[in-house]
Amino acid sequence: MSSIQQNIELITSQIKSAEQKCGRARDSVQLLAVSKTKPNQAILEAAQAGHQLFGENYVQEGVDKVQFFNQNHPELAIEWHFIGPIQSNKTRHVAEHFAWVHTIDRAKTAQRLNDQRPEGMPPLQVLLQVNTSGESSKSGLDAEQVFELAELISRLPNLKLRGLMSIPANVTDYDSQLAAFTELAALKDRLHALYPSVDTLSMGMSGDMEAAIEAGSTIVRIGTAIFGARDYANKS
Repeated sequence: MSSIQQNIELITSQIKSAEQKCGRARDSVQLLAVSKTKPNQAILEAAQAGHQLFGENYVQEGVDKVQFFNQNHPELAIEWHFIGPIQSNKTRHVAEHFAWVHTIDRAKTAQRLNDQRPEGMPPLQVLLQVNTSGESSKSGLDAEQVFELAELISRLPNLKLRGLMSIPANVTDYDSQLAAFTELAALKDRLHALYPSVDTLSMGMSGDMEAAIEAGSTIVRIGTAIFGARDYANKS
C-alpha cells in the first residue's frame, strides 16, 4: 500500500469519526484531494486506490492534468474541481474541462463560464465563494452579494448553483473556527430556501476540518496531508 493510499484512508477515517461525533449522517462529507503542484503519478496513485475527487488551483496545470487522465486513464472517472481564482481570460479553459467550480464571486465570471460551456456537456456545478473573515486580502462575496449573484446564476442554463465555499481566517481556536463555519452554513440554508439545488458547503482543511464538519460541511479540501509538502516552482 502506498503512503498516499494510507494517507487517504487515515483522513477518510478521521472524517467518518467526525461525522459520528457530530451526529452527521455517514458519508455526508466528501474528501476533495487538493492536487495542485502534484505530478500525475501522485494523482494516479490516489485514483488507483479508489479516490475520484481532485481539486486544482491553477488553470493551465489543471487543464493539463484533466487532458492527461482523460486520454490515458478514462476508466478512473475522475471528477475535477477547480478551486482557485479565475481570471477572465482563463474562463474558457475552466468551462471546457472541469465538472465543478468552487470560486465564483463575480457576475462576469459566471456569465463567461455559462457562455463558454461546450454544448453536450452537463451544466457546470458551481459554488459561490464567500469572504467570511472580512479580510481585504481574500476574495469572496458578502451575504447580500451572494443572493444577487445566485439570482443571476439561476437564469444561466449551463450553470447549476450547488452552494457556497469559503477560506476562513487562519485561526487555531476551535470555537472561532466553528463560529465562522456556522455563519456560512446559515447562509447556505437561506440560499437553499430559494434555490433547492443548493446542497453543498465546501469548507474545512487539515487544521479546521472537524469544526467544519460539525458546522455542516459537505466537502473538505485536503492536500498536504495526502500528498506531502507542495512544490510551487512549476505552478502555472
